Amino acid sequence: MDLLLHHGATSFLPQLSPDPKVAHFSQVTHIMEDLIASTKSQSATGPPPEPASSPSSPAALITRVKEFVKKYMSQPQYDASHDYNHILRVLALAEHILSIEQAANPSVFYDPTIVTLAALMHDVGDHKYQPTTILPGGSDDPITLVKTTLIDLGAPLCQARYVQTIVKSVSYSHEIRDPAHVRGVLLQHPELAIVQDADRLDALGAVGIGRTFTYTGAKGQRTDDGMQETIRHFEQKLERLVGMMKTGEGKRLAKERTQRLKVFQEWWEEENGMLMNMGR
Repeated sequence: MDLLLHHGATSFLPQLSPDPKVAHFSQVTHIMEDLIASTKSQSATGPPPEPASSPSSPAALITRVKEFVKKYMSQPQYDASHDYNHILRVLALAEHILSIEQAANPSVFYDPTIVTLAALMHDVGDHKYQPTTILPGGSDDPITLVKTTLIDLGAPLCQARYVQTIVKSVSYSHEIRDPAHVRGVLLQHPELAIVQDADRLDALGAVGIGRTFTYTGAKGQRTDDGMQETIRHFEQKLERLVGMMKTGEGKRLAKERTQRLKVFQEWWEEENGMLMNMGR
């Protein structure tokens, strides 16, 4: 995971290039440069802020991470199914699940700052939205992007590594490919269960339905079956999520939201029934 070493506030950022294959690199560069400039401007007009890497100032780090993620998720390749509002919903769900799990499992230590950072950063470097060509070890290398970004925003190295490990293991596809690895990460990083459940809950229920159609439309995935292909996605993936939840509260909420998916499917089949009966 640790392919890059930190050598300064913007050391991992590439130079601007006209090559469209690395255009996304320059977008990350602009986001970081704007954020750093803003921080310097604030410092010049007031007392020096406490270093964000200080253990006593997690709020300052979280504020900077929120600013970065808001700009990062506003890039044109991201659509409304994966935007800053999605991040905020996942964060709210993670905070809710965390409060329940802390009370239900007092023997398990969950780091609230880790949960917040991982929820905020979980879609940074998402492979679905990355350029087709990614330079290993470059600023958009998903293996190191979260870690290097957090370090540049003031996080301690150990904290940045910890969050990177969680973010890398959040996705559904990653768990399907290597469930044993995810189980191993959960043993050492219990916060993964919180963030993973929160992200998956946002794929269910009314919001999940809206996000699924939005993603399909944004990607231009047209087939002869039209929107019916999106409905099949409910059965192929979304309805399986309830059985993959890790926390008690996540399971409870997933059951409620999965039921909403099933009700919607019943309405869909009823309203789309005549077309299906035509046998096209």
